[in-house]
Amino acid sequence: MDISRQACSVALSSALALSVAAAGPAAAEMLEKPDGFGERPLTMIVPFGPGGGSDQLARAMAKAMGEVAGLNFQVVNKPGGGGTAAIPDFMLAPADGYTVLEHIDNAISAFAAGDISENPASDWTPLCMTQITFSQIYIRPDDDRFSDWNGFVEHAKANPGDVTMANLGKVGSMELVVMEQLQSALGIEINQIAFDKPAERYAALIGGHVDVLFEQPGDVRSFLDAGQMKPIVSFLNERPSAFGDVPTHKEVGADFEPLTRFRGFYVKTGVPEPIVKFLSDACRAGFDTPDYQEFNEKKYMHLIDSFRDTEGSIALINEAVATYQEMYEMLGIGG
Repeated sequence: MDISRQACSVALSSALALSVAAAGPAAAEMLEKPDGFGERPLTMIVPFGPGGGSDQLARAMAKAMGEVAGLNFQVVNKPGGGGTAAIPDFMLAPADGYTVLEHIDNAISAFAAGDISENPASDWTPLCMTQITFSQIYIRPDDDRFSDWNGFVEHAKANPGDVTMANLGKVGSMELVVMEQLQSALGIEINQIAFDKPAERYAALIGGHVDVLFEQPGDVRSFLDAGQMKPIVSFLNERPSAFGDVPTHKEVGADFEPLTRFRGFYVKTGVPEPIVKFLSDACRAGFDTPDYQEFNEKKYMHLIDSFRDTEGSIALINEAVATYQEMYEMLGIGG
C-alpha cells in the first residue's frame, strides 16, 4: 500500500510538474497588453494577393504575435497598383493600433518616386522589419532554349525585344530598378510584364507564357523543391550558401550594389505610444519564436540578418529612399 501510494504520489507530482512546465513558460512569456487594447481582433492588411511572399509572411507573423501577445488578427488581402492600392484603406483607418499594414520596400520606392505622398518612416510608424532577402532570376528547368545564365543571355541577344519576364511593380520599383541596371550593364533587353498577384507571376513562368521570372527564393521555395523553377543568377555580392552553384550578378559582369527586398509591419503615426511599444515588442518576441524562425529559414531569410526594430527600420527606410532617389537620377527613371 505504501509503495502504491508513493508511486501514485510520484506520478501525480510528475503530471503536475509537466502541466506547470507546459503552462508556466507560456504564461511567463506572454506580453502584457496595454489597458483595454487587444480585446477585439486586429486587421492586418496585405497589399498583395494570397499565396505570395507578403501573404505568407503576414500570416506567419500574425500567428507568432498571437502566441506571444494573445492577439487575434484578421488578414485582409488588398492587391493592386504594385502594392499601393492598399494604402488608402490603411490611411483611412483610425490611429488606434487595430489596423496593421504589412508592406515591402515597394512603398519606399513609391515614396521616393513621388507616386505616394506618405513617408513610411514618418507618416507610418514601423513596428519592425522581419524579412530582408535577395532576388534571383528563374527559368523553367525543361526549357530547351537555355539551361543557365550564359545560355539565356545568348538567347536574349539573339532575340532583342522578344524575351519576356514576369515581374512586379511600376517603373521605379526595386524589381525594375535592378533590371534596368542589369540590362544597362550587359546590353540586353528584356520586356517586363507586371503581375500584382504572385500566383499569376508563377503560373506565367511555369505555363510558358513568359521566358523568365524575377522573384525572391523564399517566395518560390515550393516550386524550387518541386523542380518547376531553376535560378540562374542571384542579386547578391557573394553566392549564398544555399545557392552555391548559382552565379551572382557581379560574376556575370554587372557591377552594381544590389537592392534587397525587405518586408515589415506598420501602424499609422498617431497610435498611442504604449500600444506602439506593445506591438513592436510583440513583433520582436514573435520573430524569436521557434515556429517563426523555422518559417524564415524555410524562406531562406536566415542568409541575411532579417530583423530591424522601430529605430532600425526607420534608418533602413531613410537609407533606401536616398538610394532610390540617387538611382532614379542616374538611370533617368522615376520621379
